[in-house]
Amino acid sequence: MVVGPVIAPFLAASGLPLLPIIADIIYFMGHHVCPQPNMGLELAPPFIMAVCMRCYGTVTGLFITRLLYALTNGKGFYWLAQYGLSGATFAGVLMMAYPLELSAQIFGLWNFNNYLVTPFGLITGLAWGLFTMPILHAKDHSDL
Repeated sequence: MVVGPVIAPFLAASGLPLLPIIADIIYFMGHHVCPQPNMGLELAPPFIMAVCMRCYGTVTGLFITRLLYALTNGKGFYWLAQYGLSGATFAGVLMMAYPLELSAQIFGLWNFNNYLVTPFGLITGLAWGLFTMPILHAKDHSDL
């Protein structure tokens, strides 16, 4: 999820056997998870990333929290699952950053801008990760 959207344009541009086929698979997946895959950054002209920067920000946030969980083993005040309903509510509010920004764009409040959409995706990914990583990766679920 982290490297696929970035390497897809380079695989597509390579011209080597099989690599463009792998790129097509990555683009196929990106087109089915990203609401605006045609807004991806052009990394290997004319080929673009497999997802927009909003989606890539979300994936980056999830990746950061996964690394943080591996380093802290789920110990820390910032892991939201330990707060029960309050933590879930706070995470839910933060997770709304992505859909609210997308809605604002659709309703014409602003135009798509990579510098604008990336932090909204990142906030959403961090919120998802800070809530779910302890749930998904805890060895003993009795501490939740």
